[in-house]
Amino acid sequence: MTNGDLKYQYARLSVSEKLIVINVIVFIVMGLISALISPRFEEWFALPKDFFDFLMQPWSIVTYSFLHGGIFHIIWNMYVLYVAGRILLNLFDGRRFLNIYFLGVILGGLLFLLSYNIFPTLIGVNASLIGASAGVMAVLIFVCTYIPNQEVRLIFFNVKLWQIGLFVVLMDLVQIPMGGNVGGRIAHLGGALLGYMYAKQLYNGKDIGEGFSKMVDAIANLFKKTEKKAPLKTVYKNRQSTTTTSKANYDKQAHQKKIDAILDKISKSGYESLSKAEKDFLFKAGKED
Repeated sequence: MTNGDLKYQYARLSVSEKLIVINVIVFIVMGLISALISPRFEEWFALPKDFFDFLMQPWSIVTYSFLHGGIFHIIWNMYVLYVAGRILLNLFDGRRFLNIYFLGVILGGLLFLLSYNIFPTLIGVNASLIGASAGVMAVLIFVCTYIPNQEVRLIFFNVKLWQIGLFVVLMDLVQIPMGGNVGGRIAHLGGALLGYMYAKQLYNGKDIGEGFSKMVDAIANLFKKTEKKAPLKTVYKNRQSTTTTSKANYDKQAHQKKIDAILDKISKSGYESLSKAEKDFLFKAGKED
């Protein structure tokens, strides 16, 4: 397969699948660097437990999520991200997915830092945080909160999403007093809290990730090359172009209203209450975004 083929295949992936590919590549590269160059190289990207150390490497509040402690660690995280990501992307666009994921990563990391500095003996002396679990939990709990009555198949029987969400949160809460990966479980709960809050606020018409999107756009614009402005031109607007624009805006509004009506039906009666036509329409709308 040529380089062009790989780029084409990558471009066809959804945003969650692209994130999975990036995580896998980072896992392989970090493994090679640790084995061949320095096992301590990873420490520059892991989230340290101490606030002062964190201030020396602030990028770690995001980069820690691309590191994993072993093959089973990354397999489990990427599997859950794939399943929960597909559900979320059938409802919303990739931009909102990334908002939920990375805000979950950040809140999980901040809660880890806060917990260590309040209860240092609880977390552990040599602890640092790695893994995508906080972001994965944010995506999972978001869908479990936004469409709680949708059923999914687990081996031999169906369960509702709210039951899955409650189970995974309780598992982390129960295991914190037992010791072990306490810092990681606290980060999980931070991601879960973000996913829950995001879904509840979005259901009430408020997108709490809007400010984060604007900040990311502002940072991205700093790295874009300034394009040379073209000379001003006189533009004559005719009646036909105005009519075409108005019709396009009307079609877009009607399309969004239909999506909103379907999402409202899901939140009240569950995904299975949709007709085949409604499911197909929602799936296509998710792909278009």
